[in-house]
Order: sequence, then C-alpha cells, then structure tokens
Amino acid sequence: MKRSTWDQDSSAVETMKRIRAFIALKLPEPVIAAIRHVQEQLAEHRLNVRWVKVESIHLTLKFLGDIDTARVDDVAAALSDAAVRTAPLHLSAKGGGAFPSVKRARVIWIGVAGQVPALAELQRAVENKLTAIGFPRERRRFTGHLTLGRSKGAIDAGRLLAAMDEIRSFESEPFIADRVILFRSELQPTGAVYTELRKVALTPHKA
Repeated sequence: MKRSTWDQDSSAVETMKRIRAFIALKLPEPVIAAIRHVQEQLAEHRLNVRWVKVESIHLTLKFLGDIDTARVDDVAAALSDAAVRTAPLHLSAKGGGAFPSVKRARVIWIGVAGQVPALAELQRAVENKLTAIGFPRERRRFTGHLTLGRSKGAIDAGRLLAAMDEIRSFESEPFIADRVILFRSELQPTGAVYTELRKVALTPHKA
C-alpha cells in the first residue's frame, strides 16, 4: 500500500511510554489573531467561562486519549492513508455558538465555513482508518468547530446570547489547511501544552 511521507520528531516520543494525543488541523497566525479579538469581546461580558489559550486553538478531527508511544507510527500511517485522498481545504472561522445549547452551555465555540463537506469527508476518512487499527469510533456526529472556552459552572443564558449576538457576523480571512497533525497534549498547571508529533500532507488522489 502506498503511503505519503510524514515529518517526524523522534525526540518528542522516545522518552515516553504513554501520551495523551489528538488529531487536528493547525490555524495560521492571522486567523489566531482574529479569534483572539473575538475571545476578548466575549470575555468583556464576564461569562462564567475558563477561556482557552488562543495560541492553542486547533480544528480537532479526533481525540485519541491516552495511547502507547509504540502506536504513534501506526496512527501516522493511518493518517497518511486518509490524507492521500483529500486536497488541501479552503476554510475560514465564522460565527459562534455553544454546546449543547446556549441555555445549558458547557463549551463556547467559533464555527467553520468554506469547504465544510470536504472537511467532514476528511474526518470520516481519519475515523475509518483509525477504527481499522483498533481505535474506538466516535459516537457523536462530527461538527467542525474551534473551542474558545469551557464553563466553570452555570452561565447566564441572557448574557451569553448578548455576547453571541456581537460575534454573529464574524468571519476570519480564508485560510488553507494542508496538513493533518498528530499532537501530544500535556496537562500542566498553566494549561495544556501541545507538541506536534507527526504531520501528514493533504494530497489529492491521482488515478
């Protein structure tokens, strides 16, 4: 089976036995800057939210949980098999919302616009390839989003609605996502620290 190549940072995994990992698309700095402005707008409403570090925001395709470092290459190979059938994606960050709803908000997010159907196809391909090598399938329907913050308790729905109204027309400049990245996540007192372990290029399949 032909597989595309991936970048490797062996020093990042050689000293670890198990790691917390996830698969995501990285955002360019101009988009991060735009999201930072949105997050600052929302924070002015004094919502009961723990805000995510803006520089840590990614477009997550699948959370793997704790995995053996011996499986990193297997995951990278699965990503290569999925990515070889997908062209780089033209996307933007747009709008916002809350999961599961504004009245019972636990996660505050910014949405994704552009080639959303192709993004969903890529996520399904990643899911299928990882299921084939033993990773549990995600039961929840995939919805592309960028997590801005998580509730610290009950959030006033009226205040949240007013905050959401302010960013309803938000849309970042378009960007191209051309790499699927396997990240290691390390939880520290100051927040999660993410390290890129493997990067796989999105390359459309050619007959």
